Amino acid sequence: MIKITKLKSGLRVLTIPQQNTRTVTVLVLVGTGSKYEEKRVNGISHFLEHMFFKGTKKRSTPFKIAGPIENAGGVFNAFTSQDLTGYYIKVDAAHLDLALEIVADIFLNSLLAQKEITKEKGVVVEEINMRRDTPMIHVADLLEQFLYGDQPAGWDIAGTKETVQGLTRADILTYVKSQYVAENTLVCVAGNIRENKVREKVRKLFSSISQKNFKEKIGVKEKQEKLRVLLEYRATDQTHIALAARGFNLSHKDRFAQEIIAAILGGGMSSRLFLEIREKLGLAYYISTSSEENPDTGFLATFAGVKNENAKIALKVIIREYRKLARTKVSATELRNAKERIKGRMALSLESSDAKAEFYGIQEILQNRFFTPEQLYDKIEKVKVSDILRVAKKMFVSSNLNLVVLGPFKDKKRFQKILS
Repeated sequence: MIKITKLKSGLRVLTIPQQNTRTVTVLVLVGTGSKYEEKRVNGISHFLEHMFFKGTKKRSTPFKIAGPIENAGGVFNAFTSQDLTGYYIKVDAAHLDLALEIVADIFLNSLLAQKEITKEKGVVVEEINMRRDTPMIHVADLLEQFLYGDQPAGWDIAGTKETVQGLTRADILTYVKSQYVAENTLVCVAGNIRENKVREKVRKLFSSISQKNFKEKIGVKEKQEKLRVLLEYRATDQTHIALAARGFNLSHKDRFAQEIIAAILGGGMSSRLFLEIREKLGLAYYISTSSEENPDTGFLATFAGVKNENAKIALKVIIREYRKLARTKVSATELRNAKERIKGRMALSLESSDAKAEFYGIQEILQNRFFTPEQLYDKIEKVKVSDILRVAKKMFVSSNLNLVVLGPFKDKKRFQKILS
């Protein structure tokens, strides 16, 4: 019995019992991320995620936070996206009270000390450097920036070195006050639990949470009239390609067809692009296609790393497979296999308490509702061969394509010609 309860404060509590495990995960999600930021403080959501582990009134140092969790055999971390921020602790079920108490403590009582802010700026700048120096990561970051441009959806989640260095303690305190409030927060507890006891403990531990209104995000502006190409010159031995087609958001009925198309194209070692580009032609070590959906927007993207002189031939194969889906119906067998692949991987991914907490919690914080795996399976099953053809025709037109190339190239026209 998965249950969502809204407390008088406005705080939501999501309980996910799982009796066949010895673990519990406590995950606190806040409905705020980089899309809720102003440009001057871009990266503040991610920076705050780091700061919450630096000390509280009760636990004055990072060690006093990490030590008790690790000494209980637990793990902890946090994450930031464009739309949400999450903090979690996973422990043996015997240490549930410890996990709940520490998560509540860092969430409500972090000191946000100036000396820690100063030190952490250096840490985050090195994280930005690491991402930029890792081509597989950087090409994906470039793609989102290219898709959405100079608006929150197109800004880097981590911010820039300049915006991170410019953050002040006053900026951080103001952001916490405006965003970390009851109506915008979900406490999700999954695993070997007794729901009634968990809800009562959450109510007490989070009784001091702010009940103010939170600042909403600005809507994403999305417009494209012709194909677009972005080249970032790098004197590398390998060219990294990201080819995206604008698609459908989280609530759109065609998101499931988009997910299936991604599985057909590049969702594993038996997918079309893997077989063509890696197995048949030997052009790439990594080649994959993924579907991205969030509350505002969505897209499908293929990523590949190839030898520099093979970049154009690899791109030709990718675009050929895109257009093949838009011209020719997939077979019933291929559609069935793609559906089973998605459903099976979802089932495999949901065996642990932390996976369940994220699966249900992220749905609830983003959409104010959640689907069970069985409900999602049903939606996937309803996608027909004709839906795949219809959605592919809509997505895979030249004017809807966006290409990012990271490698030793300076001439866009050669790539534009392939796409057109």
